[in-house]
This record gives sequence, structure tokens and C-alpha cells, in this order.
Amino acid sequence: MSHDDARAAAITGDDSGGHMVSFGEQGAQLTYGSYLSLPQLLSAQHPQTAPPAHDELLFITIHQVYELWFQQLLHEVGEVRTAMQDGRLWWAQHLLQRVHVIERVLVQQVDVLETMTPQDFLEFRQRISPASGFQSVQFRELEFVSGAKDPAYLERFRGLTEAEEERLRVRLGEPTLWDAFVGVMAAAGLPVEDDAAVAASLRVVAHDRDRHAAIWALAEALLQHDELAASWRARHVVMVMRMIGGKSGTGGSSGAAYLRSRLPLQYYPLLWELRSEL
Repeated sequence: MSHDDARAAAITGDDSGGHMVSFGEQGAQLTYGSYLSLPQLLSAQHPQTAPPAHDELLFITIHQVYELWFQQLLHEVGEVRTAMQDGRLWWAQHLLQRVHVIERVLVQQVDVLETMTPQDFLEFRQRISPASGFQSVQFRELEFVSGAKDPAYLERFRGLTEAEEERLRVRLGEPTLWDAFVGVMAAAGLPVEDDAAVAASLRVVAHDRDRHAAIWALAEALLQHDELAASWRARHVVMVMRMIGGKSGTGGSSGAAYLRSRLPLQYYPLLWELRSEL
């Protein structure tokens, strides 16, 4: 290959297999902005106040970022479930570690939102009613997949589109992470016919970690997922109380009172009960 040929191959990324990939600005086939759809992404923030309240852009951005992370979490937990169903336990545990890191980011993002004062929030709060975080379909999907299915949500919230309602009904009908985990125990020959049998099998796993190391590691990873979800709910309720006190939510909920009612929620109560039985 001549010097000129080698240079051309380096620019275009010729892998000698007939596949041409352009790298750098010379190829101009794909840019950072077009790959990430930045024109669409950065034009998706639409303040409702006129003139726009200064902190409304922050409020919109934070919640759009939450929805992007919820989308990623759904992507990851779906693969975690599939990996457990297929017996790829290392991969399931690896992805659950990623889920944990993302969930910590969700908690930390509240710090950014709290740089907004209650007075600044009130400048635009009435304009976003009846929009509310209660209406986040992806967040409900994540709860359903994790194990906290709530069919009553579809009745309590009337603002769902047909597509959103269908997504939630699909989630209600499909296996949860807990279902997949119980399947892992069954595949290992552990009794799982009812909650009592599952609890007994968990005690066996906990007391023989050499033999059941992969199952124990998955159980701990699921419990961490549950704990971090609880941490986010607790951080959220304190933030709401700081911002609006005892006022009702923009979507018609009781605001902080509703959020406090969600604090006892557990995805995996048997894993929590195991602590009392060790």
C-alpha cells in the first residue's frame, strides 16, 4: 500500500473488509450534533411564562434529564430481567451496579433543583398546572418492572394517552425483576412455590454463600436498587416540603402528604424481612 493509500485508509477507516467508516471532519457523514440530535434536544424546552421566569428553564431541564435517566433505567432493568431469565447472572449483577450509579445521580440532581428558591418557583408554578411529576409514565413503568405493580394507578390518573395506558398495561402483565430472581432460585433447585418457601430458600442462600454466591450477590444488588429508590423518594419529599410546604400538588395530589405516603413502599419485602431472620 502506498503512503497516499495508507493515508486515505486512515481517514476513511477502511478496515480491509470492505467496510468504510469516516472518522474526523474529513468524512463529514456524522457529527457530534447530528448523532446526539442536539438541534431537537436543545429546542425541546418551552417555558410557559411570558416573559419566561428565570428558573423555569432549570425546572424543565431537570425534569427532562430525569425522564432521560428513567428511559435508561428501563433499558437496563429490562436487560437485567432477561439476563436472569437466561441464567447470565454475572451480566445481571453488572447491570444492576450501573442502575445503582444512575439512581445515585437521580438523588444528587435534587441538589441542583434546590438552588431554586420557593419564591422563584412560585413565579411559574401556576402556569404548569395541572402538569405534575405524578404523571410520569416512565417512573411508573420503572416501579412496575421493579416489582411494585399498582393497577389502581391507571384509574387514579385520567390524563393518560392511549399509548401511555397501553405501555402501563403491558408492564402490569409482564414479569418483574422479582419474578426473574425467583426463577433464578428455582433453576438452582431451591423451593419457591410460595412466599414461605422463597423466604426459607433465601435463608439457605444467606447461610451458604460459598455455594450460592451468585444468587446472594443478586439478592444484595436488588436490595440496593430498592434502597436507592427509597432514598430518592425520601429526598424528593423533603425537597417538595422545602419548595411548597403543605400546598397541594399541581396535578391535584396532596403534594408532600402523598409523597410521604409512598415512603414505606418496598419492592422486595422478603429481602428486607430476611435481615430479621439471620
